[in-house]
Amino acid sequence: MTRSTGPALLERPRTDREPATDAVPARSAHDAPVRDPGAPAAEDRPAPRRRALPRPPGRRGPLWLAALVAGAVVAALPGLLGSGPAAGSVSAADYGLGAASDIGLTGDVEDAGVRRGITEAEAQARLDVLAASRAAREPKTVLPAQGRLTTCFCMRWGSMHYGIDLAAPLGTPIVAATDGVVIRAGRASGYGNAVYIQDADGNVHVYGHMRYYSVAAGDIVHAGDPIAKVGSEGQSTGPHLHYEIHRSGMTGKPIDPEEFLAERGVSI
Repeated sequence: MTRSTGPALLERPRTDREPATDAVPARSAHDAPVRDPGAPAAEDRPAPRRRALPRPPGRRGPLWLAALVAGAVVAALPGLLGSGPAAGSVSAADYGLGAASDIGLTGDVEDAGVRRGITEAEAQARLDVLAASRAAREPKTVLPAQGRLTTCFCMRWGSMHYGIDLAAPLGTPIVAATDGVVIRAGRASGYGNAVYIQDADGNVHVYGHMRYYSVAAGDIVHAGDPIAKVGSEGQSTGPHLHYEIHRSGMTGKPIDPEEFLAERGVSI
């Protein structure tokens, strides 16, 4: 008979009512997931790349498509109906654009009413009327300066004074008495400064004693154009304009400026 050293350890059989002790417990929704310390955090991971979606067509997309469809339909209609013009014979008139001569390709006037306009002779006649009216408005002869007549075309101090003197304040404008061309402007003996203007008849008009002048030889001037300002240069006793006229040139016979002006409706 064998002696036992201790009570025998017997394993109690399991029943269906008792849970198994070695089962893995279920994870609760509140349990935090375990993260590997070496793995990057979720916020450090690069965001997944999204696929680029095709961009929708712009606002003009439907218009271009409609235009293409309409063009294809128009091009196909003659062949489908069998009544269109033969290939190679299509003209602008077939699409309602008119013939080439009617759409201004030659540069001609289109409106028939314009073609029935005035003739060249009528146009020239109207231009002549316009020129005459303009000539009537423009002065032909004017007083060269607004001043007081102090010396006439006459004898003075025992010698002939070949001109007239118009006294005026310093700086009073001096204008061309008639249309003409400046043949000389600058220093002149006795006058200090002088401007010489030849008119269409060849007469030379002399303006003297001015302090300032604004024209030069070769300039074309019209009656009333400013040419200088009243001064007292040269042999002068006060500010005034000395104005004289030589008939038919610089060396021509001096004539009375007062009579010359009066004949042309200008009084002093």
